[in-house]
Amino acid sequence: MREISPKLADLTADVLFGDVWEQPDLSKRDRSLITVATLTALYRTDQLRGHIRRALDNGVTKAEISAVITHMAFYAGWPTAANAVRVAKEVFDSE
Repeated sequence: MREISPKLADLTADVLFGDVWEQPDLSKRDRSLITVATLTALYRTDQLRGHIRRALDNGVTKAEISAVITHMAFYAGWPTAANAVRVAKEVFDSE
């Protein structure tokens, strides 16, 4: 990201992860659950992969990630959930 868009890289590091993710009103674990659900709903495969890894690092279990994806199937559509399952499997297999 830095090579192509240094400003976006700075905003990501400083504002998103340096400020927003550090706010005390939600835990990082909760933020991860919300983010995985949102990225699943929006069919954002590339970002979802990294955030599933982050969710695992933030204490979300594989079973909880699976449950979020299943729940999202009913609100965001079956294809988005089926895609998220494939992405989650890739991440889980790489652990």
